[in-house]
Amino acid sequence: MERTNRIVRASYKIMWRRMYREDVLCRSIPGRQTRQYQSPSHTPTTMTDFKGVVVDLRSDTITKPSDGMKKAMMEALVGDDVYREDPTVSELEKRMAECTGKEAALFVPSGTMGNLISVLGHCEHRGSEVLLGDLAHIFLYEQAGMAQLGGIQPHIIPTNPDGTFDVDEIPVRLRYEDVHYPRTCLVCLENTQNVCGGKVVPLHWIDKVGEVAESVGLPVHMDGARVMNASVASGVSLERILRVCQTASICFSKGLGTPVGSVIVGPEKFMYKAIRLRKVLGGGMRQAGMLAAAAIYSLDHMVHRLAQDHHHAQLIAKAISEEKSRNVTCHPDDVDTNIIIVNLNPEAVTPDQFCERLLMVSEDEIHETGDGGVLVKVMPWTTTTVRFVTHLDASLDNIQAVITKLKYVIRELDSIH
Repeated sequence: MERTNRIVRASYKIMWRRMYREDVLCRSIPGRQTRQYQSPSHTPTTMTDFKGVVVDLRSDTITKPSDGMKKAMMEALVGDDVYREDPTVSELEKRMAECTGKEAALFVPSGTMGNLISVLGHCEHRGSEVLLGDLAHIFLYEQAGMAQLGGIQPHIIPTNPDGTFDVDEIPVRLRYEDVHYPRTCLVCLENTQNVCGGKVVPLHWIDKVGEVAESVGLPVHMDGARVMNASVASGVSLERILRVCQTASICFSKGLGTPVGSVIVGPEKFMYKAIRLRKVLGGGMRQAGMLAAAAIYSLDHMVHRLAQDHHHAQLIAKAISEEKSRNVTCHPDDVDTNIIIVNLNPEAVTPDQFCERLLMVSEDEIHETGDGGVLVKVMPWTTTTVRFVTHLDASLDNIQAVITKLKYVIRELDSIH
């Protein structure tokens, strides 16, 4: 038995070393790309006929509409929303304006478009500038749309681990009137803060940003892609969270499980500009009521259940923490909502290697874990971290299967490093 265990450990050492060697080789050759995440159709496995469980925790955007949601979509009353004649879109916009305490709302295809429209609406002249955190989604992951399409420059402020930035930097970085300078026109926030691990930014900080921004004459826009998660986790209403924000973009296609759509909320006067911008950006949809019906269904049935996703995230974080690994770590206190950032020891494993290992299963692993095997899809995040995101399509049984897989892989890695 001991001899068998030595052989198994030796085989895993060979596997991890081979993964490490190939990754280093890819990094050392100019023009050669590092090995990337492989799609499900090319799932690496040592088994020729995998019949186990596949759990996808790359993002909460991968969910499928439920039967109830699809029924609501099929039965939706529709009209031409470019003419503002779609009754279901109008109902959604009215409800979102009411629940956020704003005068009006506008349905748009995506959160990226919602943010871009909002920035362009606040910064009406080319050569404007926006203050925002250096880890903001708008800055990192939206193709510099404000610069590409609006001639608007981002002015970044270092982001703190809790998703905030130093409020005192707002007046310091504000451009005074000078022919050499761009004009500062807007402050942007993000809640929850994605890159920081789904952090719920503190309400007192949001209020302080609003107070300082108002004192220097700047409006505030919130990227609220996952602000529903923030509201559920904190127990604070959307209206209260957004009180000092002139505008916000709120997404339905993440934790709320709809296939498409976001809403911009803000003043009635702003929405006229937003409608024009939506049209020129190609976001004017005709019979959009079918998509709006999905969003309405999510408001009625999906918001309250976000707490389950947060609980599942805590289960994963606690399981990793309890392993007390020297190579794979995560603290439950760092997890506010449905995003878990797992830290890796770079001397033992890279994020790409760790993700690849979670997409492998051997007969030894199946024998030890006592199930049909589990493949887990997660995302390399930084050079030393991996991101897990829980969502409505990942059941408690799925999460328990993920935990079993993680414990096995962590112990395997610790045994050789």
